[in-house]
Amino acid sequence: MLPHELVRFAHNSERQFAKLLDFYGIAWEYEPKTFTLEHDRDGRPVQAFAPDFYLPAYDLYIEITTLNQKLVTKKNRKARRLVEQHPEVSIRVLYQRDYLHLLVKYGLEPPSQLVDADAHGGADALVPLDLGRRSRSVAGGSEAESA
Repeated sequence: MLPHELVRFAHNSERQFAKLLDFYGIAWEYEPKTFTLEHDRDGRPVQAFAPDFYLPAYDLYIEITTLNQKLVTKKNRKARRLVEQHPEVSIRVLYQRDYLHLLVKYGLEPPSQLVDADAHGGADALVPLDLGRRSRSVAGGSEAESA
């Protein structure tokens, strides 16, 4: 049994991404850590962020934003805040268009899926997910800030 078959994912897009990682033999962990981003006056956490995946071989967190593009701004803000508070953490936000291009590239979805993603926005420019390169910031500020 492959690792993606043992985990209960919140969304199908996460399961498909894990399946792709499994196919290529890339070790991953699903939501392994929650980072507290803000505390109240009494020190209790009021805002937290749990990136979807951690890839230990690359020391890289991946956050997937494919289902509700209205959440892109919020997720971008959390990812940037995470890097500000923990500069040792590398994270990449995988946008809907990026994700759909991966699905097409690896034969998991038909190219027709890309038409809707392009029409509804996504990243201004596709940033390929290059796992051989460590990202010290959230895609260098090139991600879309609006849905």
